[in-house]
Amino acid sequence: MKNDAENGTTQNQTYSTVFSAKTAEQFKERIKHHLMSFQGRDPMRAGPRDVYKALSYALRDVLVEKWIETQKNFYAKKSKRVYYLSLEFLVGRTLGNTLINTGLMGEVSKALEQLGYDLEEIREVEEDAALGNGGLGRLAACFMDSVATLKIPAYGYGIRYEYGLFYQKLINGYQVETPDNWLRYGTPWEFERSTYLFPVHFYGKVYNYLDKSGNYRSEWVDTEDVMAMACDILVPGFNNGHVINMRLWTARASRELDLSIFNAGDYIQAVHGKVTSETIAKVLYPSDEIREGQELRLKQQYFFVAATFQDILRRYKKKNISFDQFSNQIAVQLNDTHPAIAIPELMRIFLDNEGLSWEKAWDISTKTFAYTNHTLMPEALETWAVDLIGRVLPRHLQIIYEINQRFLDQLTQKYPGDTGKLQHMSIIAEGETKRVRMAHLAIVGSHSVNGVAELHTHLLKTRIFSDFHELYPGKFNNKTNGITPRRWLLKCNAALAALISGKIGHDWITDLDELRKLEEFAKDPAFQKKWRMVKLENKKRLARIISEVCGVNVNPDTMFDVQVKRIHEYKRQLLNALHVIALYHRLISAPGQSVTPRTIIFAGKAAPSYRKAKLIIKLINSIGEVVNNDPRVGEKLKVVFIPNYNVSLAEKIIPAADLSEQISTAGTEASGTGNMKFSLNGALTVGTLDGANIEILEEVGKENIFIFGLTASEAEYEKQHKSRTPAVVYERNVVVKRIVDSIRDGVFSYGDREIFRPLVDDLLNENDPYLLLLDLESYLDCQEKIDCAFRDKKTWTEKSILNVSRMGKFSSDRTIREYARDIWGIKDV
Repeated sequence: MKNDAENGTTQNQTYSTVFSAKTAEQFKERIKHHLMSFQGRDPMRAGPRDVYKALSYALRDVLVEKWIETQKNFYAKKSKRVYYLSLEFLVGRTLGNTLINTGLMGEVSKALEQLGYDLEEIREVEEDAALGNGGLGRLAACFMDSVATLKIPAYGYGIRYEYGLFYQKLINGYQVETPDNWLRYGTPWEFERSTYLFPVHFYGKVYNYLDKSGNYRSEWVDTEDVMAMACDILVPGFNNGHVINMRLWTARASRELDLSIFNAGDYIQAVHGKVTSETIAKVLYPSDEIREGQELRLKQQYFFVAATFQDILRRYKKKNISFDQFSNQIAVQLNDTHPAIAIPELMRIFLDNEGLSWEKAWDISTKTFAYTNHTLMPEALETWAVDLIGRVLPRHLQIIYEINQRFLDQLTQKYPGDTGKLQHMSIIAEGETKRVRMAHLAIVGSHSVNGVAELHTHLLKTRIFSDFHELYPGKFNNKTNGITPRRWLLKCNAALAALISGKIGHDWITDLDELRKLEEFAKDPAFQKKWRMVKLENKKRLARIISEVCGVNVNPDTMFDVQVKRIHEYKRQLLNALHVIALYHRLISAPGQSVTPRTIIFAGKAAPSYRKAKLIIKLINSIGEVVNNDPRVGEKLKVVFIPNYNVSLAEKIIPAADLSEQISTAGTEASGTGNMKFSLNGALTVGTLDGANIEILEEVGKENIFIFGLTASEAEYEKQHKSRTPAVVYERNVVVKRIVDSIRDGVFSYGDREIFRPLVDDLLNENDPYLLLLDLESYLDCQEKIDCAFRDKKTWTEKSILNVSRMGKFSSDRTIREYARDIWGIKDV
């Protein structure tokens, strides 16, 4: 089946564009113009990369006209502005998304055909923008799309990293990290704003004094300075002429070089400051295993926060001479604790630069900030050593201590004599190394704290931050995550989008609840047949990618069982691997037994310093090597690990999935958004009652999802009381014992009994925090039910259609409306 929508024959016949009316002929001429004037290339000799850049510049011309109009409207309406601060924006590729949202796919495709190029070939040239790592960054990118589509006056602020997390290679089954230099060819989508160049200070000392009125003042002096330069990437709303921008900061030296040192002949030292300064924006998440890496991470966080607030103040002061209206005109959303240093930074600006009293500054500041929490893992809550902050940001440490002292005074009044509560809630954690608890700072310094799924928010209130919820009963609220249907259905699964639109129209693109209209076709044999054809074509496309990248031939008629996400113990890729081994044992022990053929697909990156996660990757690849080369198995079971998972790869994997593995230990996943993407593309979910899985269950119905394992409360009980232990499960269940023994005995490691010993030891450890063996029996039973269900194609297809039809709640448009209404104070959306 031809992917009509991606080739432009569906998108522009179904809705008219409000963006500048450009014909194919006009685009052809603009492409030629940009080839010559911007790139110095002869159009007759240009290659795909040249044409990609020229086309991107031509589209950017269209966007910038609408962006200027949008900004003028903000000023004319005196709109309250939202500033979304995130250390990550995992935007993926921009070209396809721009064509979708502007409705220009058809005209651009024709223009390229006339020039002798194929649009799909040009789209594949673009590098994924390596500005994020996982769900946190992808959520931020979805939010930007929804903010633009809903015409909310907002900006995304972050860092323009030169290098992403890393480019993942698999060598002998092991993850090997290489630099992800996504900007090696530059990017045509950004505007470098050299006029927006702000100094950011580090180190130095604090000079305290009394001003003429006898007020206590502080001045931060003798600092080392780095310049922050703005780079804007434009984000169009869907077919509405509204264009916002992400403003990403890159680092520049305060001086290009030290001429006195240069003239003295020490050329290397002369540019040392420039090189050191610009390191700040070089790489996403430098290793925090060493002191220098920790310091660089802290500097990155403050760098983008400090630049952002200079930009916010610049914009605010255009129309205001006092700060009385600051929190009425500005809302700042902190996407996790990475930007939480913004709280003492705004206080520093108000106190030291603007001369406000502490009381007034704190009142404005707390009304301005809101904080989104993204983790339930206490060990993952960010803290910084007091000594490190004191050296890098000495004035901010003073302000944090003052915030904490006033907070502790408040607690003392409310809980007299309860020193334990004060220690537990203090922003400063006492110990051998004093540390600043950034989540506590964010909670105390914000007017709103939200979780990202109903279970997550409940656990924040009752387990992680229960004392804070008791102190601030109205502050905690839930905003279940969502995904943008423009990228995660209309763009990535254009054939399915076209099939849906052919039945129910196109309103679902901006109102995902409209998908409910599909329910009446869920049992329709003709519609089911077309639905399966779309899925099969998506699976064939992925099979080709697997063959090219992994060297493994897979059968698209098999069940595509998919788990793609960051590799982490709590996400339990290892549990999935144990099921693979169980399937393998069944196939070789009972070759005549009827089984449902499966292709089990993994992808994801492990943090470079996360040795256990990297060992899990090795195990998966070692299992695949054995299974894929055993002639007794054939096409009944294949195991592949696709390297270098990113947004563009996700857009090819997700539409091809039959089964979505969302199997984290209950009570560990804040929300998850991959679960939503798979369901929106017709995959059925196998999962625990964790994160947003619970809400997906509530929406799609228990008969259309496969749930197994302990609940969050049961998991917590087992961790504390150990009513069952992994050793007992291992000894009593012969299937489980054989799985574990095969790993321990070297079946998947050429007889090497040591290589995977750490994983075996963890599986049998009674203190295993991820409860793998305790959930394994339930997981295996659930997979048996899935095997049977998949053989009934009509019923499986019906469930698939119903999953898609009931995904309305999980649009990021809904999430952003709730943020705007409940947190940001923007009613007119």
